[in-house]
Amino acid sequence: MDPQQYDCIIFDFDGVILDSMAVRDEGFKKVLENFGDDRISHLLKYHRENAGLSRYHKFRYFYEKILDESVTEEIINDLAERFSIIMKGILIDKNLLIQDSISFIKKYHERISLYIASGSDQEELRYLCQKLGIDKYFNKIYGSPTVKSDLIKKIIEENKHKAKKAVMIGDAYNDKDAAEVNGVIFWGYNNEDLRDDGVLYINSLKAL
Repeated sequence: MDPQQYDCIIFDFDGVILDSMAVRDEGFKKVLENFGDDRISHLLKYHRENAGLSRYHKFRYFYEKILDESVTEEIINDLAERFSIIMKGILIDKNLLIQDSISFIKKYHERISLYIASGSDQEELRYLCQKLGIDKYFNKIYGSPTVKSDLIKKIIEENKHKAKKAVMIGDAYNDKDAAEVNGVIFWGYNNEDLRDDGVLYINSLKAL
C-alpha cells in the first residue's frame, strides 16, 4: 500500500492523531456534573460508541434523549464552550500525540496534501494543533459544528481533489460513513471493531 498513489489524505483527530478519549470523558463529566452519575454514564456510553460525532450533537442527545427535555441552541453552545475551555487546558500535552501517526504525517506532508476533518470544535481544534506544533503539516484543518461528511465534501471540492484519489483515516464508523458517502477511500485505524467488520485496516501508519 503506497500512500503516494493518492492526492490527499484526510485525518480524523481524536483517536487518530491525539489519544484524547479519556480526557474527553472527563470533560463531559465536569460539564454535566450536576445531572447525576447515571445520566452521565449514559451519555459517556453514547459518546464512546459515536466517537466521530460533535459535542453539539452529543449535548443535544443528552437533553432530548436522556433527559427527555427540549433544549435551546443557547444552552447547547454554552455547554460546548465550557467543554472547550476544559479541553484547551488539558489537550495541549504533547505526550498525548499518537507517535505512529505523527511519524507518518511528518514523512508525507511535503508529498501529499494532508487535512484534518474532525468532530471536535473547529476553533478549539486549530488552537490545539497550533499548541501541539502540528498545524504546519496540514493544508487545512476543519472541525464542527459542520458534520464530517460535509467537511470531507468541502475538502474535495474546494481543493479540486478527486474523491477516488482521496483517503480518510479514522477510528469510528462515523468516519467510515462520511468517507463512503463522498466516494472517498476509508482506512480504519486504532479501533479493532473496524478490522473485525472487514474494513481496510491499518495496523501501523509508521510502517507505510
